[in-house]
Amino acid sequence: MRLLQTPIRIPGIFLLLCACACAQSEISIRPAEGGLGFLTRPYRAGSVPAIRLDNSPRFASLIRAGNLYLTAQDVVALAIENNIDVEIQRYGPLLQKEVLLRAQGGGALRSVGLPVAAGPQSVSLQGVSASTTTSLSAGAGVSSGGGIVTQLGPTIPSFDPTFVGIASFSHSTTPQSNIVATGVPTLVVSTRSYQAQYIQNWDFGLNAQLTYASRYTNVNSPDYTLNPFTSGFLDLVLTQNLLYGFGRAVTGRNIRVQKNNVKISDLQFQQQVIATVSAALNLYWDLVSFDEDVHARQREVATAQQLLEDNKKLVEFGTAAPIEITRAESQLYASQQDLVTSETNLLQQETVLKNALSRNGVAAAGLANVHIIPLDKIVVPAQDEVRPLEDLIQEALSKRAEMAQARLNLESNQMNLVGIKNELKPTLQAFTELTNNGLVGQVFGTPITTGGYGDMLSQIAQRHYPNYSAGVSLNIPLRNRAAQADYATSMLELRQNELNLRKNVNQIRVDVQNALIGLQQARARHAAAVKSRVLQEETLAGDQKRYRLGATVSFQVVQDQRDLATAQSAEVQSMANYTHARIALDQAIGTTLEVNHISIDEAMQGRISMTSTLPAELPKEERQ
Repeated sequence: MRLLQTPIRIPGIFLLLCACACAQSEISIRPAEGGLGFLTRPYRAGSVPAIRLDNSPRFASLIRAGNLYLTAQDVVALAIENNIDVEIQRYGPLLQKEVLLRAQGGGALRSVGLPVAAGPQSVSLQGVSASTTTSLSAGAGVSSGGGIVTQLGPTIPSFDPTFVGIASFSHSTTPQSNIVATGVPTLVVSTRSYQAQYIQNWDFGLNAQLTYASRYTNVNSPDYTLNPFTSGFLDLVLTQNLLYGFGRAVTGRNIRVQKNNVKISDLQFQQQVIATVSAALNLYWDLVSFDEDVHARQREVATAQQLLEDNKKLVEFGTAAPIEITRAESQLYASQQDLVTSETNLLQQETVLKNALSRNGVAAAGLANVHIIPLDKIVVPAQDEVRPLEDLIQEALSKRAEMAQARLNLESNQMNLVGIKNELKPTLQAFTELTNNGLVGQVFGTPITTGGYGDMLSQIAQRHYPNYSAGVSLNIPLRNRAAQADYATSMLELRQNELNLRKNVNQIRVDVQNALIGLQQARARHAAAVKSRVLQEETLAGDQKRYRLGATVSFQVVQDQRDLATAQSAEVQSMANYTHARIALDQAIGTTLEVNHISIDEAMQGRISMTSTLPAELPKEERQ
């Protein structure tokens, strides 16, 4: 009898879950289309495809007659392909690559992405915890310092070249109070000016500005020898930082830090896959144990029902008192109540697992009415192949993604420290300016010209009228308290990070040792639970024989039934606890991906190559 059963719909209700799965858009930034190609591409915004809410085709392939048949491998594949937490982290590397592009252009680093999400928990956990692995404080990446787009240390210039174009036209009419200076009572000046400038910064501290300008002037004054005339110049200004802001280690630090952040985003995705897969496997094995518990409770109800029938016959024959019927009925109702509780746990666990394996959760069409049928049974091996503790610890230190993240963040903080320390130096700049001039025009009052625009360009190119200048600029802060405070603060934070790395090393040792102890305890508990269940079965069988012979009372049989049901439930829970301990040990060592044959490249794409197949003869749902 199933008191909480929901209606089951026939095949076809699940096709909507993957109807568009093959047409899902990849997670990417699509370049803008149209315009003038490469000329306008830097000024057009790309687009990002909409989020993917369709489940992978694997989901629908595992559904038959309103039941979802799952193995542990299917759960791993579905969790990687459809879990929303994993999908969120797939955006992480793309976000960090865009921040890297920003850093290559000279921009400050942005804090982007979301932290790793812990996986869902089962509806009921007893005994060994589902995970003994501590979430380490490794950090999600290093920003420029102090906020989203702030920057400590020397300001990093833009590394994107800049072109500036200016065109201006003017006409002025000015009355003159002294015609001796201009020769006319009203001075009329018409000009046309053009200027083009190219600016470029390099990561070793050099700034270059190349400027070309020309100006056409027409004046009504007879005092100008050339009128109208055209002047122009080509000017190159070079400025090199020699102390403050000098060197690639200073001005290029954001680029190197962000390259580390890109690596960290890959490690963070790996962490999310591990957390999600471990949680999904814990959910699955708990579902298996809840399903076994339902079967045990059903056998308990059947045994109690049989006792009630036997007692009725004994009372009818006059060999037992009527109170025995009451006792048997009490046991039957208690068993039925235990069955309802067990079925409730199973139904709730199904809901949690379906939500973890589907992007639409239980809101997907028909998913709420589909029951999960596990195809695996929990098997506790005769012995565990566990290597020495110190070997496991060393493997964990080399494989745990959190350790790699912490080391990369420490390296990035040291890169930032170089720039922050450079802020303590005075500003010393060397500069030089080279200018070539040109001038052409018409001799005033005559048809004689000194050349046209091309002649002016020739004068500039041949350096007929060159100008030179060079120098140094020194700016010394007399107290420099802000820079000193920034450097001291950063050094203190670096020491904190070094201690945190050591803390992580110590914690990993604790995680591995605790996980190993948990596995050993889970095995011992399972062995004790199996022995207890066997003894309770023998006790019940013996007392049932004695009861039929009149050597004991029905109360003893009832008590034996309760004890057996408790022992069976404890055995099932001990098996689930063993799987939790095994999963926790894999997490602590950092071998979850290897043990479950997960390719991180396939996980990033969201398509697992493993083929999910159902057995020829599917088990039938035994729930009533």
